[in-house]
Amino acid sequence: MANFSKSTVPQFSVEVYQNEYLPEGGREVNAIVTVTATGGGTSGGRPLADAAGRPAATAPGGAPDAAVAVMVDCSGSMEYPPVKMRNAREATAAAIDTLRDGVAFAVIAGTHQAAEVYPGGGRLATASPATRGQAKEALRRLRPGGGTAIGTWLRLAGRLLDSSDAAIRHGILLTDGRNEHESPEDLRATLDACAGRFTCDARGVGTDWEVAEVTGIASALLGSADIVADPGGLAADFTRMMETAMGKEVADVGLRVWTPQGAEIRFVKQVAPTVEDLTGRRAEAGPRAGVYPTGSWGDESRDYHLCVRVPDAGVGREMLAARVALVLPVPGGDAPRTLAQGLVRAVWTTDTAVSTQINPQVAHYTGQAELARAIQQGLDARKSGDMDGATARLGRAVQLASASGNEDTAKLLAKVVDVVDATTGTVRLKAKVAEADEMTLETRSTKTVRVKK
Repeated sequence: MANFSKSTVPQFSVEVYQNEYLPEGGREVNAIVTVTATGGGTSGGRPLADAAGRPAATAPGGAPDAAVAVMVDCSGSMEYPPVKMRNAREATAAAIDTLRDGVAFAVIAGTHQAAEVYPGGGRLATASPATRGQAKEALRRLRPGGGTAIGTWLRLAGRLLDSSDAAIRHGILLTDGRNEHESPEDLRATLDACAGRFTCDARGVGTDWEVAEVTGIASALLGSADIVADPGGLAADFTRMMETAMGKEVADVGLRVWTPQGAEIRFVKQVAPTVEDLTGRRAEAGPRAGVYPTGSWGDESRDYHLCVRVPDAGVGREMLAARVALVLPVPGGDAPRTLAQGLVRAVWTTDTAVSTQINPQVAHYTGQAELARAIQQGLDARKSGDMDGATARLGRAVQLASASGNEDTAKLLAKVVDVVDATTGTVRLKAKVAEADEMTLETRSTKTVRVKK
């Protein structure tokens, strides 16, 4: 079993990339904010905390304390083909083997209801050689049968994870079918109730599940979503997911944005490693400030696109358009601790040579966001029978993927369209497309590449 213990938590840094110069009358300021977390000691010597103000305890060996719930689809469709259930059991066993000693964990079987597989009794087990062995033995009793109501799985996971004082609380969810035994409204209400309590990675196995449902779960719970078209790939994917979860070192980090009087936020989006619009998730945090959730962090780097509309000012004037900070709750309800911050500026000028330049980072991620939209619109048009619209939008996606160097997305697009000229976006729709290829493109459409250095 890999050892992901670390004796320290990340140190955060913020870099701002923008063209701060606006033309006379200009009001829109765009900036890319790069947040990087690297291994280091606790800031200021004070203990980190979770959203509930609990100290971020550490497990034996100095690693951050964590709790994980694995939700395995055991509905009747998992029996077709029979190897699918076996692969799901093997994948869950591989994830359990990847758990760090001392991590609290549980396994849930999901059908039209949720059942505790291990340890049971409404509690979590503590990972050790003995409990990992017991959990894997319990997996052998999993049998497919019943329907699919994913909200019940998530609610049980939430209750179990809430019973732990762990700072890092994470779910892993596997499904092979559509959420047919509860309404979309029920699932949405569950996601709203679970948001902020734990993060969750979601996976769809095979091709009989709904992409929007799986990606919606991951989006709401600040996790990743992906397709595992071949059930034989589940074990490797589950291992990678658990390794990533075990590498998280601090939870509930917020992106706090302050703007001056008269300014307004147009949007805040994560743009790398995936596109995720955070604008609607703002929590007010004092006069003219709001906090946007970013979830759990290990050693990693992410990019955010901030767009602010500022009051008009005269030529030669300069103002602070926004102050961006990474913040963390502290015990006792004190003001959140600032981990790092950066400034977004606005300067008005008559020099069109500087005011008309688009910052390369801003241009790149604007294109990546458009790429994700073009793919979704193209696939939607294809499903509705609008072949001209599908050709136009997927052609634009090919053009954007080629121009930005997003080779992974370009390869996925090439399985849906025949590329005549990537530079101009000239394509032809393929007459026959494998369902797995179309679903993979849709599921991974929001994955981005960073600016080439």
